[in-house]
Amino acid sequence: MHAALAQAAKAMYTATPNPRVGCVIVRNGDVLAEGHTQPTGFAHAEAYALHHAQQQGIDVRGATVYVSLEPCSHHGRTPPCADALINAGIARVVVAIEDPNPLVAGQGLAKLRAAGIQVELGTLAEPAREINRGFLHRMQHARPWVRMKIAASIDGGTALQNGQSQWITSAQARDDGHHWRARSCAILTGIGTVQQDDPQLNVRAVDTPRQPRRVVVDSHLVISPQARMLQDAPAWIFTAVDHAEPVAQLRSQGHEVITLPDDTGKVDLHALMRELGRREINELHVEAGFKLNGSLLRAGVVDELLLYMAPCLLGPAQGLARLPVLEQLDHRLSFYFHDIERVGPDVRLRLIRNPS
Repeated sequence: MHAALAQAAKAMYTATPNPRVGCVIVRNGDVLAEGHTQPTGFAHAEAYALHHAQQQGIDVRGATVYVSLEPCSHHGRTPPCADALINAGIARVVVAIEDPNPLVAGQGLAKLRAAGIQVELGTLAEPAREINRGFLHRMQHARPWVRMKIAASIDGGTALQNGQSQWITSAQARDDGHHWRARSCAILTGIGTVQQDDPQLNVRAVDTPRQPRRVVVDSHLVISPQARMLQDAPAWIFTAVDHAEPVAQLRSQGHEVITLPDDTGKVDLHALMRELGRREINELHVEAGFKLNGSLLRAGVVDELLLYMAPCLLGPAQGLARLPVLEQLDHRLSFYFHDIERVGPDVRLRLIRNPS
């Protein structure tokens, strides 16, 4: 299963919106073939591994298959992998986790068992969930897994009071952040960051075959068509107003403007997340300022904090997020430490939100 998960990791930047799945076919301890999820519309991991074996003239009848996610049982963009395993004469299938997709959800395992195949479930389940947090979350909650990236000093400053923030953390931390950008389906920022920093909002420090979709929250639709994040690729602009002239100009450049107002005249963040889920965004990477960070945290839609902390003090500065004053400690937003790692001179903290 470790080998299957290593295969799944090869699909890190290419599988979306499908899950990242790896498959290894084994007989008597010898690996006969292996594969991982191909880009959308092409073979899933199991089908790819079976095809690889066929190309080499290897008979897989009676073999064992290790796969990091339950084989699909429905006709989607490709035929069912469960059927392919049955037709190939596989004797045993070891699966890390079930697929919560309502079109699968145990039906793949049931189909294998009904065909007389021995099925085992649960091997290395936790790392299998980790590699597909976004897909699993979207299937279960109809919205993406939201990872908020923040670079800060050890006293929690993300920018000086005059707005200067480049650079608090090291080049190594910034490069590491691009790996998290690359694995995401979309990168989201706010209009304040666009106006202050004019970011490209793309992946540069990682060799990736695709760029994540760029998304901006711009309640009053004041983004400049010349903004760097709007160059080279279509962006999704979420707004609370329907101003005909800027909408027409942005659409003429290939961008999509989506109007989702709440009752305060700002973008409805819950509706935004549901819309991103509908658009098959699995992992959403947030790089925004303290105002939008605070709004997303208050809305309860942030699942993970990716926090890079530099060994320095900024004193009075802009904080991680604009949050309300609390009167009671039990009203605090609660996370738990998932992992802690040194990145150059800095520390990277990953914190997962505690279920409410």
